[in-house]
Amino acid sequence: MISDFKSHCYQLAACTAVFTLLVGLDTSLLLAQADGRTEGGLEPPNILILFTDDQGYGDLGCYGSEINKTPRLDQLAEEGTRFTNFYAQHVCGPSRSALLTGRYPHRSKGWGMPASEVTFAELMKQAGYQTACIGKWDVSNRKPIIDRMPNAQGFDYYFGTLGANDNGSVTFHEDNQQAGQTRDMGSLTRLYTDKAIDFLKNRRDPDKPFLLYVAHTMMHTIIGASERFRGTSQGDLYGDVVEEFDFETGRLLDTLDELGLADNTIVIYTTDNGPWNQPAYTDKKKGHPEGSVFWGSAGPLRNGKGSCYEGGCRVPCIVRWPGKVPAGQTSDAIFATIDFMPTFANLCGFDIPADRKMDGVDQTDLMLGKNVKGNRDSFFYVNAVRQGKWKYLKPKHCMHGYARDRQREEVEELYDLDADIGETTNLAKKHPAKVAELKALLDVIRDGSDGYPLKIKN
Repeated sequence: MISDFKSHCYQLAACTAVFTLLVGLDTSLLLAQADGRTEGGLEPPNILILFTDDQGYGDLGCYGSEINKTPRLDQLAEEGTRFTNFYAQHVCGPSRSALLTGRYPHRSKGWGMPASEVTFAELMKQAGYQTACIGKWDVSNRKPIIDRMPNAQGFDYYFGTLGANDNGSVTFHEDNQQAGQTRDMGSLTRLYTDKAIDFLKNRRDPDKPFLLYVAHTMMHTIIGASERFRGTSQGDLYGDVVEEFDFETGRLLDTLDELGLADNTIVIYTTDNGPWNQPAYTDKKKGHPEGSVFWGSAGPLRNGKGSCYEGGCRVPCIVRWPGKVPAGQTSDAIFATIDFMPTFANLCGFDIPADRKMDGVDQTDLMLGKNVKGNRDSFFYVNAVRQGKWKYLKPKHCMHGYARDRQREEVEELYDLDADIGETTNLAKKHPAKVAELKALLDVIRDGSDGYPLKIKN
């Protein structure tokens, strides 16, 4: 399924103009991958991905929260680089398929990700990595479809839930077998952390590098905190959950230190989409304790989960790799979860698939502080597109009914995100040429070619 990438580099060069327009790709980086080299001949690093659910851009102290106390994630930001123009996707399953494959969800298919999709876990496993997935999977239609579950998608070990906790309960799977269930949502953050720590301490081969993907259920809609944290924050139950996640993340980071793994482990913290903060949804409370606030803060961003405004998929992201990723830095370069596939290829020594469109770009030099602008100039929001500072939105760009912004008219929109991060001033009428340019770019990205027709309701 995965052919020699080097033999296809010349085909890629033939379409450089269009591809570079889409993602600003430097083809020399792909040629380096084809030679099987890792960045600077470095020892392949361990990879630890911490992926939360529905967490807002403004939920952490280091991203501006004055309510939630997040000392361990703030410390992680001081020890690494904090990205302020980082993008996931708009909703849960699509965000996970995009992360795992390096492909926008209209290609990787979100909740319905087919077995034919190739994940970075599969490629890292072939490159000699030990791999584990803990937590929410959400790309096998929330069903135990064996060839679409983690073990078949590159993970040696899996413990977690195949879907969300929308009804206030979850069913666990360990590898391919059902492994109990619970309605105690407050137990999940510690449980997943315990499982992750157990993996680190009991790796089959301590000399082999590892990939550990920890996808938390919190802070998804039916939230819960353990007795130790319930009622202890200034931010209601949601704040309790954020602060418990911060504490449990600290336990996991401390384990890296105790095992002598921290120096060669890339720690990536981010989340799947923006907070579920729209009145059309939150007014219903959907099974939450009476009076409980169960959504996070989008900070300065407009709207939240399910929206093509920035609050829908611009999310916090912190990357730490001691001595390699610059410490105490903030980057405003455009970066996205889809970029991890080609970046890991460079750092971990594998080739990316050459038989399908790859939407991610190699951001190794951005992460290592060697290229402050990075290799991405554009980002696709399903019914919107960003290029540089400019963002264009179609007249009907809402992904889901609950995400509809009651303050807007259904007209074309254009924003200068450098000057207007909150998307408050529509400049479409002032810059018709820019609108036309970005509409054309949006149509190119939305074409759905490569066998997966793009079906988006306008």
